[in-house]
Amino acid sequence: MKKNIVLLDLMIYVALPLFVWNIMRDYTGDYYAMLLSSVPGIIYTIYRFIEMKKLNTFGLFILFTLIVGTLIDVLAGSSIQLLWNNVYYAAGISLFFLVTMIIGRPITLYFGLDFAELQGYDRAFSKRLYHKKPLYILFQLITLCFALRSGILAIVKTWLIMEYGVEAFDKGIILRQAFSWIMTGVTVAGFFYIGKIIKDSPHLVKEVQDELHEENTDAV
Repeated sequence: MKKNIVLLDLMIYVALPLFVWNIMRDYTGDYYAMLLSSVPGIIYTIYRFIEMKKLNTFGLFILFTLIVGTLIDVLAGSSIQLLWNNVYYAAGISLFFLVTMIIGRPITLYFGLDFAELQGYDRAFSKRLYHKKPLYILFQLITLCFALRSGILAIVKTWLIMEYGVEAFDKGIILRQAFSWIMTGVTVAGFFYIGKIIKDSPHLVKEVQDELHEENTDAV
């Protein structure tokens, strides 16, 4: 599965929803075809969530967005309202990322802690290290990219709805996945760069080690 993750994402998040949408809309109507087209993605996301085998910040974020996204679709009541709800949802997610930046807790920093912990690194040590200025700024920038991704997606979806009405649905599917892949690339590149900074800056690691040792000594 891991070797074919891109192919699976393409099939589950793009091909199947488009297939279900175009086949079922003539039988069930636009609204129910939209709901049915989201089922493969929901099941696949739940499976990926279970695969993680650990409830952490990233897992909770995925679970929360899945639940909220499903609810706003089910409660929409009509096809056009479902599309508008997705615009509001994307705008809300963008605002969420921005708020985490403003309060000094960029959410991607905590995603980074989750990934580091899964690789066997001490979470407390990684947290102290990630708050060092060069790394912290990078996490803020990565979070900003996520905020911009959702904000731009909301704006483009608004234009698509106003231009094409219900027919904007399939265009939105393709657009959403394209943006997701772009953000995955940006995130991976960002984390690789953060790893490079850590590798090339042993003084940062030493600084954190000294700080933690001093705190432990004072506690004793």
